This record gives sequence, C-alpha cells and structure tokens, in this order.
Amino acid sequence: MAYEVMNQNGYDVVLLTDDVDLSCSPEARKAILACLERGRDTLVDLTAVTYIDSSGVASLVEGFQTAKKKNLKFGLVGVSEAAMSVLELARLDKVFPIHASVAARVEADG
Repeated sequence: MAYEVMNQNGYDVVLLTDDVDLSCSPEARKAILACLERGRDTLVDLTAVTYIDSSGVASLVEGFQTAKKKNLKFGLVGVSEAAMSVLELARLDKVFPIHASVAARVEADG
C-alpha cells in the first residue's frame, strides 16, 4: 500500500492505493487519524484500492468514530469495486458517507 495526503476543497484527502491489509493498515490508520487530530475534515479516497481486509476496514471505522467525536466531516470517495464489495458485506456502505469524488462530496455539503 502507498498513500498520499493532499488538501482539496477544504478537506484533507487520504488517497490509499493497492492492497490495504494487516501489513500496512497501521500506516493507513495513522494517516487518517493524523488529519483528524489536526482538526481537518477528512475524506479517504479508495479509487485505487485493489483489496481491503478487516484491518483496513477497522482503520476506516476508527476514523469515522474519531471524526464524529470531534464534530468533523468524514467520508469515503471513489470507492473501488473491490473495496465496495467488502463494505457491502459488512453493511458499512450504509454507515459511511460515500461519494463518487471529492467534488461530489463538496456539492453534497451544499
């Protein structure tokens, strides 16, 4: 897994790529939580994720819960088919705010 953090339209966007599994999910968790600790609304871009396991999903859930506690916006954008199938299996597609892109999320914010 590789990741990149960038700022787009007022959000910190954590772009995750490749496999998000037990060997690298601590890095993903750290990147997501670092954005939230800085008090930034955060989106996780899963466009380039080819595989995500339960540890990767747990990092997303922890980010979502942390954002809620801090009154920050959090969501997923560009969720790949592989990642969406795991989220649907866990029924988390009904929990996370999910948008096609950062622009779609910004538009939804109004």
